[in-house]
Amino acid sequence: MKITSEQEMLSLGKDFANQFLKRVTVAEGDPHGACDMGEDNDRQDPLNIIELIGDVGAGKTTFVRGFAEGLGIKENITSPSFTISKTYALPNGKTLTHYDFYRLNDPGLMQEDLKESFENSNNITIIEWANSVEDLLPKDRTCISIKYNDDNSREVSIL
Repeated sequence: MKITSEQEMLSLGKDFANQFLKRVTVAEGDPHGACDMGEDNDRQDPLNIIELIGDVGAGKTTFVRGFAEGLGIKENITSPSFTISKTYALPNGKTLTHYDFYRLNDPGLMQEDLKESFENSNNITIIEWANSVEDLLPKDRTCISIKYNDDNSREVSIL
């Protein structure tokens, strides 16, 4: 899909958050819907782990800002480029952890932190620049590719 403004990227993030919230509500037993979790109940929901792929300036953090807003997070969302990760509390007691591995060739101690994030069912994990942790990422994840176009628009693909 083509995104032509920052506002559209924020809206895409919010829409993704709404999808996530609908799936969580149904899975937790919302009386307005039913969800058959199937035989493999331990399988991670792909919306709990989101990998963002794109060059510097593509709009990855803008997407996260929209996603966080859609989840009800009121804090200012900024890129964790220098801190590697930031965690935000959701109104429902769950958390959103945003990682940015741009500056790391080797994840080192962050490997354990990342694994804990994946294993925590009350956490949503978003990862930018995942190349250095690729072997740690579960197969059941959502990948969003954001390509910067010459006309300043973005082409977003959900893989």
